[in-house]
Amino acid sequence: MVALNLIQLEQQIRDLPPDERHARWQVEARPVLETFQSWLDKSAAQGLPKSKMGQAVQYCLNQWPKLLGYLEDGRLEIDNNRAERDIRPFTTGRKSWLFSNTPRGARSSAILYSLVMTARANNVNPYHYLRAVLARLPNLGGNSSLDELLPWNIVLS
Repeated sequence: MVALNLIQLEQQIRDLPPDERHARWQVEARPVLETFQSWLDKSAAQGLPKSKMGQAVQYCLNQWPKLLGYLEDGRLEIDNNRAERDIRPFTTGRKSWLFSNTPRGARSSAILYSLVMTARANNVNPYHYLRAVLARLPNLGGNSSLDELLPWNIVLS
């Protein structure tokens, strides 16, 4: 029930600005986590440490500071589902890159994939982004920086 409440809260506040998310977590999530920590402490004292339950409780207690970390920054989320979803195609692609004809070809594929995923992570259409980068790259002067071609800097026409 506790996890469901925290997940429901996360879904409700996902689109709020970071400062508002932080404030809501302090009021709504922190008490839930404090109750859960009390239960963990009691369970650790009463249970058998070598049992599966005892190991699970101890693991959770060992990770407790990391779990609380998301309460301190309104830009963070309670889970890493978005990151895992974004790297899943990369791990699948990694298997394909094993069969690239050359190491240089595999490296090029990895760079291209990295550009696409970075564009997606910054809410930039990868197709439009790559078109803009490939159009501007040949005209980039020697004093120019590649930073201006990053997804959060480039202006798509």
